[in-house]
Amino acid sequence: MGEFELIRRFFQRPVRRKDVVLGSGDDCALLSVPAESLLAVSTDTLVAGVHFFADMDPVKLGHKALAVNLSDLAAMGAEPRWVSLALTLPAVNEAWVAGFAEGFLELAEYYNVALVGGDMTRGPLSITVSVKGSVPAGRALMRSGAKAGDGVYVTGTLGDAALALSHLLGKRTLNENQLAAVLPRLDHPHPRILAGQALRGLASSALDLSDGLASDLGHILKASGVRAQIDLDLLPLSPVLQDAVPARDAWQLALAGGDDYELCFTVPQEHHGALDTALANCGVKFTRIGRILAGEPGIDYLQDEQPVELHLKGWDHFA
Repeated sequence: MGEFELIRRFFQRPVRRKDVVLGSGDDCALLSVPAESLLAVSTDTLVAGVHFFADMDPVKLGHKALAVNLSDLAAMGAEPRWVSLALTLPAVNEAWVAGFAEGFLELAEYYNVALVGGDMTRGPLSITVSVKGSVPAGRALMRSGAKAGDGVYVTGTLGDAALALSHLLGKRTLNENQLAAVLPRLDHPHPRILAGQALRGLASSALDLSDGLASDLGHILKASGVRAQIDLDLLPLSPVLQDAVPARDAWQLALAGGDDYELCFTVPQEHHGALDTALANCGVKFTRIGRILAGEPGIDYLQDEQPVELHLKGWDHFA
């Protein structure tokens, strides 16, 4: 089966969005951006053996490939609208392509995201996804607005995906129940789209957690020119993580493990009350884990109000 037949058979679906003037099949898609809105665009490449195991279930891989990109839109408070996909395959495996398309398009349909183009070629297995969304002008969440006195928050729990990965890499051993509890956090992340939109007008800064809290929060601190104080006792750790590893290992996984795809954000004191209502309406749990301080960008860790020295490093492709 050739490239165009693969695309037609597995990826072409009727486009229901009215803002798609012209979808896939021509040299470019033609898309209509809402008035008084900005276009939000994010692109990620996933490479076999680097970002995922080559034998990963293709349905789960299709879901994750789109989910991690949608997480970037969530971090900006954007509404997802369109996506393009480039697949590089070592050989044509129709069953694999069918499974990947199933996972990818199921999530796209859930968030009403139209697949409007892409490419397919031969080579080492890799996936490049570019998502596009919109956000009202002046309302986007960015990394550069945190100020001294703001609270530091995260959604969900941290470290579960990293715990699952450490088991798959043979670094530690989980029992069957523990693995069943945390593996979906690695293979099947849920982008916090509604939470991101709810934070518009409340959060002073935000980003999604892909490389680990310590590393990712560092981006906010550098962009905003501030410092953070994080209370280790407040980190939201799942019961499975706390049961599986000692406390210091749990901190390491939560702070530097990566693959959480939760949101980290800062909120001024005057918006703390509204925050409870906004995220409760989304059904998203969140935790205040620290505060923003004046000073050089960096993170101070506390436990029982005492300083704790940690040497952490998040994911870096070229480190």
